[in-house]
Amino acid sequence: MDTRLADFIRDTGAGQEAEQILRSCVHCGFCTATCPTYQLLGDELDGPRGRIYLIKQVLEGQPVTEKTRLHLDRCLTCRSCETTCPSGVRYSHLLDIGRQVVEAQLPRRAGERLVRFALREALPRPAIFGPAVKLGRMLRPLLPSSLADKLPPEAAGREQPWPVRSGHQRRMLALAGCVQPSLAPNINAATARVLDRLGIELFEESKAGCCGAVRFHLNDQAAAKDDMRRNIDAWWPQVEAGIEAIVVTASGCGVQVRDYGHALADDAVYAEKAARISELCRDPSEILVAERERLLPLLPKAVRGKLAFHSPCTLQHGLKIRGTIEEFLVAAGFVLTPVAEAHLCCGSAGTYSILQPKLSKQLRHNKLAALNAGSPKLIATANIGCLTHLQAGSLLPVRHWIELIDEAMA
Repeated sequence: MDTRLADFIRDTGAGQEAEQILRSCVHCGFCTATCPTYQLLGDELDGPRGRIYLIKQVLEGQPVTEKTRLHLDRCLTCRSCETTCPSGVRYSHLLDIGRQVVEAQLPRRAGERLVRFALREALPRPAIFGPAVKLGRMLRPLLPSSLADKLPPEAAGREQPWPVRSGHQRRMLALAGCVQPSLAPNINAATARVLDRLGIELFEESKAGCCGAVRFHLNDQAAAKDDMRRNIDAWWPQVEAGIEAIVVTASGCGVQVRDYGHALADDAVYAEKAARISELCRDPSEILVAERERLLPLLPKAVRGKLAFHSPCTLQHGLKIRGTIEEFLVAAGFVLTPVAEAHLCCGSAGTYSILQPKLSKQLRHNKLAALNAGSPKLIATANIGCLTHLQAGSLLPVRHWIELIDEAMA
């Protein structure tokens, strides 16, 4: 794609990256076939190719309009288009650049700014979010559905004990995150119990917090990078002490941590450390793959019924992990039901379900129809956002897959 970037961005790092990405796009349109919003709306500007044209126009100096922002806001950042693209266009990085420029050139209305400010400031802080969740559960009937949807029943969030410190020689860090400790604290605890049986000690670092994804995707990239630097500082002593990995049980956070090296590449102080953190980042399924020979004998033969697995976009398109978790669930005794169009997003996408409730609910309706088609007794997934979003519309329980492996091993 021929580009002529405007002076305000041409010679910047972001401009050089954007130009490289734009030039790799060959206009083929394969991406539209797998774009969830294009499938719903049928508008070229609500597909990756159309959004790339909009970003190109903005970076070439054409005026930013509300129409431009509308179509960029509607993008889920699901990265399905990146999986489909034969040219390897890094669309998500281009979208981050385009959204930041649009945000700087066209201020939002006061109401929109207030909502986004509240999300940026509340969600990444467990000290605020935790009490808010408790209050929200009490006031659920009075809340807008877009907020009530985010609150799973209290029973779903009960944490079972972590293993007693074992003295295992092999040690790994876990990202506690920001919303997961309040919504589903048992996910990390279950991961710790599974790894303990494999001779690995998993522990959290209390000084670490939000991975930065919430603020980054709400276009407060400076604050998001501060979140990343704080985590790096918190983890670095353990990195120097020789931890094997940083285990991230929410695939959405995993994509963000895996991207630290890219996000902080121009930071003279943190670039090298950020790259090392990205190298150490692992989804639990990647750990279990490496321990497959030791894990499988610990899964007793049992018939556990039919299960539908929802593979989050961040897992299959962001981390490029496909088929691994399904293998372990089958080994644990579950019969996996087929899920049509499994590549499409469920509509959660971080804060998208709050900011774009209509589209989000349409996508959830479609996803649940596909998940329920095989009459499963249970739905499993790999990301806290998808879990809470799907559970809000599902009569079936929705669980994190690592909890099911933990229960099977127990």
